[in-house]
Amino acid sequence: MRVGYLGPRATFTHLAVDTFFGESADALAYATIPHCMDAAASGEIEAAVVPLENALEGSVNLTVDYLVHERPLTIVGEIVFPIRQHLMVHPEHVDSWSKVDCILSHSHAIAQCHKFLHSHFKNARFEYAASTGAAAQYISQHPQEKSAVIANDLAAAEYGLSIVKQDIHDYHYNHTRFAVLAPGEIELPRQPLQGTPKTTLMVMLPSDQSGALHQVLSAFSWRKLNLSKIESRPMKTGLGNYFFMIDVEMELDEVLIPGAISEIQALGCEVKVLGSYHAYILK
Repeated sequence: MRVGYLGPRATFTHLAVDTFFGESADALAYATIPHCMDAAASGEIEAAVVPLENALEGSVNLTVDYLVHERPLTIVGEIVFPIRQHLMVHPEHVDSWSKVDCILSHSHAIAQCHKFLHSHFKNARFEYAASTGAAAQYISQHPQEKSAVIANDLAAAEYGLSIVKQDIHDYHYNHTRFAVLAPGEIELPRQPLQGTPKTTLMVMLPSDQSGALHQVLSAFSWRKLNLSKIESRPMKTGLGNYFFMIDVEMELDEVLIPGAISEIQALGCEVKVLGSYHAYILK
């Protein structure tokens, strides 16, 4: 199976793909999340793995918006992966790492390490890269720059960097949800019983209808369907227009979830099933 991921090599997405798929997949790196999703939609790859949500920084809006507005792929699986952030430098700067004047990484990684950075690098500037792997690759190719990077163990090994401080993230329980996206249903390498069932819906409310969201939630409540997440995103059609992403902790069945969808549609809402899948927690 050809599986795309947010590259370059040694990003957290790459690490999640390698851990989850192992040797059953040919992992291919893409420069951006849209490029990766485009490749899945066109059939260039069988599946795309992209970050969906981080425990500290919240949803990856680019993934959500591109999935809804641009590439109507199906969520066929979810990988929950622990995130350990390390500070690393080019080997030439190991002895002077505390004096670097620039910290380079993905914006989420820098935000996740705020306390450490505020304590140790108050005067340093921060520059953002497309991914932690891209930041590590840049530092390895520019040894003349007095910069440090925040990335993972794989990045240090892949790009020959030296870890000078381990686990610099602010909170111990830092995980990221990665969505496995495909044009249609595919068979993943792990057995379904190893994962937690989940169904993700997109709901668009009718405009200017008082109590519409309460009525939508009631359709799940009286059926005792547990919702693990509900989040609003702009429809990109004007101020005040939103859609809702709703995660139901249940596999799509023939009665309860279809019944809730029918009830919601009767209210004048538009509903789309983005996927019914299993979420796998990796260590």
